[in-house]
Amino acid sequence: MTDLRRNDSGWLEVICGSMFSGKSEELIRRLRRAKIAKQKVVAFKPVIDDRFDDEDIVSHDDRRIKSILIEDASEIEGYIGPDVQVVGIDEGQFLGPKLPEVCENLANRGVRVIVAGLDQDFMGRPFEPIPALLAVAEYITKTLAVCMQCGKPANRTQRITPSTERVVVGASEVYEARCRHCFDPSEPAEHVVVEAATDDQDGGAR
Repeated sequence: MTDLRRNDSGWLEVICGSMFSGKSEELIRRLRRAKIAKQKVVAFKPVIDDRFDDEDIVSHDDRRIKSILIEDASEIEGYIGPDVQVVGIDEGQFLGPKLPEVCENLANRGVRVIVAGLDQDFMGRPFEPIPALLAVAEYITKTLAVCMQCGKPANRTQRITPSTERVVVGASEVYEARCRHCFDPSEPAEHVVVEAATDDQDGGAR
């Protein structure tokens, strides 16, 4: 099969931001446009992300596109034949430290690579490997949500459940978009303390 790509035609695009900021929606939009242009597109998402569908990449507004489920970025290249021109990857923060290397390899081979993912975790810390991708990407889109406390532009993800695990998959029942001033990474812990104190008081009253 003839390779339709030129060796110098590949590049890397990263779409990053908080939850509820439209990252997956933008990824799907770009992949659909590539398909309209009759380009060969392959999309991937991590197995861990089963919030809306077991297989499709799905945005919060229910836009979707077919994808291949993988556990680690090292699996991606095995699915990329010589006719693939565009690769889309959703929730890149869940695909391990090899993701930047894999994306670089594909781009160097002439593939357009588009990755969407969280650039910060629930504590506001850089969420690898997305920051490493930002360093080598040709195109970066920073998406903003709306703060669910004050309505201002939001670039942080507030966890509203009492868990200290870095990876907790969930949607609006677990997270809120927050702006810089409303974001408080200690908030879930505060809720736990208040609930525990209430339980003790109830127990004493009985």
